[in-house]
Amino acid sequence: MLAEEQILEQLNRAGYRVTRPRRAVIRALLEDGVQARPAEVHARARQHCPTIGLVTVYRTLDLLSDLGFVRRIHTEDGCHGYATVSHGHHHHLICRNCGAIVQFEGCDLTLFLEQVGRDTGYNVEDHLLELIGLCQACQ
Repeated sequence: MLAEEQILEQLNRAGYRVTRPRRAVIRALLEDGVQARPAEVHARARQHCPTIGLVTVYRTLDLLSDLGFVRRIHTEDGCHGYATVSHGHHHHLICRNCGAIVQFEGCDLTLFLEQVGRDTGYNVEDHLLELIGLCQACQ
C-alpha cells in the first residue's frame, strides 16, 4: 500500500496541486485501511481540515480513483465506498456485515475472459472482481 507522501508526490508529478483538503482526504483513507463511504471519509477528513466540504471529498475520491490510488467498492445496498489499493493486479473480498475488505492477488480467469470475448465480440482488456461474504469475525 502506498504511503501518504508517495501519493502526494505522484499527484504533484501528475500536475495536480497538493492542497490541504486533498491531503486530508488521503489521510482519512489511509487511517483505517478499510472501505469507507464518502460521508465517512468526509467526517474523518474534517479532523484534518475542518472546512472541507463533501463535494471536495467526492471530487478528490474521483481523482484518486482515476489515478489508481483508490478503488470504488460496490456494496449490496447499492451504495459504494472506496478502498486504498496497492499497485498491481488484485481483487477484493468484502464482508457484507462489517464492511471489512481483504485484497487478494491471483486469479486465473484467462480462459473465462477469452470465452467472454469470443461470445460477445469484445476485446476484454481488464476486469474487476469483488467477492462478498462473511469474514471470520462475523460468521
